[in-house]
Amino acid sequence: MSKPPRLTLPPVARAYRLSTDRGPFAVHEAGEPVRGTALLVPGFTGSKEDFIGLLEPLAAAGYRVVAVDGRGQYETPGPREESAYGLEELAGDVLAQVRALGVDRVHLVGHSLGGLISRAAVLRDPSPFVSLTLLSSGPAAIAEEQQARTKLLVAALEAMGDDMPGIWAAMRAHDPQDAAGDSPELTEFLRERWLATVPEQLVVTGRALICEPDRVDELSRVALPKLVLSGAVDYAWPVPLMDAMAVRLGARRVVVPGTEHSPNAEDPATTAAALASFWDAATGM
Repeated sequence: MSKPPRLTLPPVARAYRLSTDRGPFAVHEAGEPVRGTALLVPGFTGSKEDFIGLLEPLAAAGYRVVAVDGRGQYETPGPREESAYGLEELAGDVLAQVRALGVDRVHLVGHSLGGLISRAAVLRDPSPFVSLTLLSSGPAAIAEEQQARTKLLVAALEAMGDDMPGIWAAMRAHDPQDAAGDSPELTEFLRERWLATVPEQLVVTGRALICEPDRVDELSRVALPKLVLSGAVDYAWPVPLMDAMAVRLGARRVVVPGTEHSPNAEDPATTAAALASFWDAATGM
């Protein structure tokens, strides 16, 4: 799971609920749309906080940036029904969020699972988007080893979804090294985020990570500037797989050195610079 580099919003940002025609969504927003507006969509088990390190540098670069909790994710409410969380439903939410932002077109960034959701939104209707960035997100289902881990989690949620504290404790006990360097503040936040996320959201999106088909050829036919951005190591979608996807898409390719699955959290300054450069090029600035 992504771990935010800090939990306090920078002075240029604010937290609020974005009202849309598909319900309210918790967001963090920063900056003015001098050069454009960007919508940031988080990944599996994630939240808007995963982008907190990007807000200040992107605002300084002249962009209005909005990071969102998806339906049933952390501070955005969602029903206890699996039918609410298919990728097409979540893609519809992204399109509603863009409408609610009050601008004609936005730069869309999807991290991990958020990349699959963002891809689905663009394939449904590319007209509200200036560009698409797939951030640590691949062409189809996640790698086989990660599928096995996700299947175990989905099975636990299906059997024990009403005991989210118990599942959290089991997850942490299973992988103590992952939590070894976490501060008490971060540990509490990660637990709180997990407990606030709707179990059915995790079940359905977990299945999507296991079963998503390759839609790269379909996406390549959409005439939008595209960026494939990742860390130097990625266990969900191996880096060579993302390299090949970028070629198939005719996309710009950026690798952030020294980072893994969440360069947005692990090196936000370099990630923000790559995004701003791409967005500037996409609009001829």
